Amino acid sequence: MSDDLVIAGRTFKSRLILGTGRYRTMEEMVEAVEASGVEMITVAIRRLDLDDPTKKTLLDYIDWNKYQILPNTAGCATVEEALFVARLGREVGQTDLVKLEVIPDPKYLFPDGAATLEAARLLVEDGFAVLPYIHADPVLARKLEEVGCATVMPLGSAIGSGQGIHTIEEVKMIIEQANIPVVVDAGLAVPSDASQALELGADAVLVNTAIAQADDPGLMAEAFKHGVEAGRKAYLAGRIGVRPYAAASSPTADVPQPVPTGN
Repeated sequence: MSDDLVIAGRTFKSRLILGTGRYRTMEEMVEAVEASGVEMITVAIRRLDLDDPTKKTLLDYIDWNKYQILPNTAGCATVEEALFVARLGREVGQTDLVKLEVIPDPKYLFPDGAATLEAARLLVEDGFAVLPYIHADPVLARKLEEVGCATVMPLGSAIGSGQGIHTIEEVKMIIEQANIPVVVDAGLAVPSDASQALELGADAVLVNTAIAQADDPGLMAEAFKHGVEAGRKAYLAGRIGVRPYAAASSPTADVPQPVPTGN
């Protein structure tokens, strides 16, 4: 039975999306990409040096015949900046996909919900398939779906914090009401965090810092691959309910009881 991830009409086997920032070397980044089994890779367009055509950028290290590029608007603080960078990403990446980030706060890096909604509306009207990064806000997630976004991407915790998923209840609400894929993004630290997100019913996760800053990014990328696969299988298998009391794994009902002996 097919269990593919479908985003904006594109089909993916892997439910792990990989970020490309914060790697110590390009070689470590390429190793992680290959070990992760991903098919979609996000690239911060604003952080590419496109002025010198002779200078190699991150784009030159990846075989884009094998991977779907997902340009993102990281570094944008306003609607106007996000629109400009999204359109630049469409030209550079030759794709209508865009991961939308509008983050005016340089300290906590939480997204601006109102600006994200406005930018998403305008980008959808301009023909983009928009994947917006948001706080885990069920009301905002519903509004973004209503304006035509291809996914919603609620955060687990602060970007790069490695705190895991602090927004479990809100993510559950978003998943329950969504008719588009839900991708948990930001804060994941270890494969068990990714597995937890998939177990909740999230369609995918996006991971960057947890892999890029690991002592061995390639090995951590492989671990996240397996964590995502395990979480998805657990979700499909259906977990048992939570009980307030114990339930013996070897029931005693209808089992013959020993006959007492002696005087």
